Amino acid sequence: MLSRFDYVRPQLLEEALAYLRQNTGTEILAGGTDLMIMLRRNAQMPGHVLDIKSIPETKRLEYKPGQGLFIGATVTVNQVAEADFIQKKYAALVQAANSLASYQLRNRATLVGNICNASPGADLAAPLLVYDAKVHIANSQGNRLVAINEFFTGVKKTVLQRGEMVLGVSLPDVTAGDVSIFLKQARIKGHDLGIVGVAARLAADKVCRIAMSAVAPTPIRLTKLEEVLNAQPLTAELAIWAGEEARKLIKPISDVRSSAEYRLHVSGVLVKRALTQLLDMGGK
Repeated sequence: MLSRFDYVRPQLLEEALAYLRQNTGTEILAGGTDLMIMLRRNAQMPGHVLDIKSIPETKRLEYKPGQGLFIGATVTVNQVAEADFIQKKYAALVQAANSLASYQLRNRATLVGNICNASPGADLAAPLLVYDAKVHIANSQGNRLVAINEFFTGVKKTVLQRGEMVLGVSLPDVTAGDVSIFLKQARIKGHDLGIVGVAARLAADKVCRIAMSAVAPTPIRLTKLEEVLNAQPLTAELAIWAGEEARKLIKPISDVRSSAEYRLHVSGVLVKRALTQLLDMGGK
């Protein structure tokens, strides 16, 4: 049985922001794949549900050469995965999108919802981290930009304040020679949340970035590891070393999906594999 709440579907961003400001305890509905489950279980009992799918700004999915990519708050994960301009430029993001749940759920789930849920294992967070994404946040006073690595503050927690909503996420443009990959280990193939997720990127200038999910209270960039990798050319031997070193920089937990020990082991394997595959894709 669903909780009782007031449901509103504004047509304009200004209306949505005013409603958020005036009504505490409002949950935002975009895709609804997480929210509807929580409502059915009465795990969340909001007084108000704000459906943002009719707001034009949230539907924007656009790539501009020299500027980059913008993904609006109600753009579905399948729209991200199937867009030609994203497939050509942001491989790790497409791979992560295709790994999320099932095709049917990806028709409803949104990229912004995935990060706003702020699960430590959010599949789409790691690729956004290696692409230095920015989160566009709106409130009644205007908009603000937050770097994705500053957006998560803890398990299920973000920097969003009362009266604010995420309009979308932007990624800077990438140039020819930029390669990236997303790898995920789950209990079963498909339809399952990740035990460990790794995104790795080697930009055209040979700067390497690595991010992980499900190994800390929030998705994280391995910046200390990146410093060592970027001080020398990437090699197969260095990839093996990085896999071992990554285990020292994470703090996984044991839960219903995996033990901490297994997560540590898999993390090293995936980091090594990701960097090795970047080399194979032309990152030498």
